[in-house]
Amino acid sequence: MSSSRQPDQRILTAYHEAGHAVIAIVVGRPVNKVSIVPGGNRLGTCKMSKGRKKASQDALEAELLILLAGLAAEGRKSGRYNMQGAAQDLRNAEKLAQFRAGNPGQAEKILKRTLDKVHHLFDQSANWAATKSIAEALLASESISGREADHLYRIAVEQGKKNG
Repeated sequence: MSSSRQPDQRILTAYHEAGHAVIAIVVGRPVNKVSIVPGGNRLGTCKMSKGRKKASQDALEAELLILLAGLAAEGRKSGRYNMQGAAQDLRNAEKLAQFRAGNPGQAEKILKRTLDKVHHLFDQSANWAATKSIAEALLASESISGREADHLYRIAVEQGKKNG
């Protein structure tokens, strides 16, 4: 292990970043690289292109889904939300929700509804299987390309079709 993080923190970071990657792929945002190599104030990163592979009906909602996906995936794996670990994602999500809502009460409702939607996406077995596969790849090599993340996602979808 190349860092001083606890092994369980490393696993949760892998799930956090894998969650961002899977939901980005689901909403059509190209993933360039996923990593659990710490840098600056981050334990990992999921780098994405600005463009979209497919048109999203709601680009702001897609961005919110991606931002909240790390928190949701990590929470699903550990059984609790790590608000501190997702603080930057949450700040960015709150800004977007405020932009959409105009008042704090509405923004809070938007965030809750979006987080529920992320959990619903992870309830789909192929999406969660892809999250696990990407997390395992990150734990094995610390960094994977967007192409590999996309490949692991497609394998999970195909397995889901065969088993479903």
